[in-house]
Amino acid sequence: MFLLLKTVHILSATLLFGTGLGSAFTCGARIAAALIAGVSRQAVWADWLFTVPAVILQPLTGLWLMALAGHSFDALWLKLSLVLYLLAVACWLPVVWLQIRIQRLAAGAIASRAPLSALYHRLRGFWFWLGWPAFLAVLAAFFVMVVKPL
Repeated sequence: MFLLLKTVHILSATLLFGTGLGSAFTCGARIAAALIAGVSRQAVWADWLFTVPAVILQPLTGLWLMALAGHSFDALWLKLSLVLYLLAVACWLPVVWLQIRIQRLAAGAIASRAPLSALYHRLRGFWFWLGWPAFLAVLAAFFVMVVKPL
C-alpha cells in the first residue's frame, strides 16, 4: 500500500508541476489572438483534467504516507511543505480564472477584428507574476519533501 500511495503522490506532484510548466510555456508565448484563444482554452482544460486531481491528491496521499511511515505530523519539514503547497494553490486558483478571462478576451478580439485590449495585457501580466511564486513554491516543496532538511 505504501509504495502504491507513494507512486500516486509522486505522479500527482509531477502532473501538478508539469501542467503548470506547460501552461507557462504555451500561454506565456507572445502569439496572435487566434492562437491565444485556442491555447488558453486548452490550458484551462488541462487544469481541469490534470491539475485539479493533482491538487486534491497531493495532500491526501502525502498525509496518508506520513501516517503509514510513522513520521511526526509536527515535523517542521512537513509544515513547510504544506505552506509551500498552499502558496502554490493560492497562486494557481486566480491563474485559472485569469486564463478563462484571457481566452474570452482573445476570442472577443478575434470576433470584433480588434487588437488585444489593455485589459487583456493587464490580466496577462497578473497571470505571469502569479506563476512565479507558484512555480518556485512547487520546486521548493519538491526539495523539502525529498530532503526533509528540518
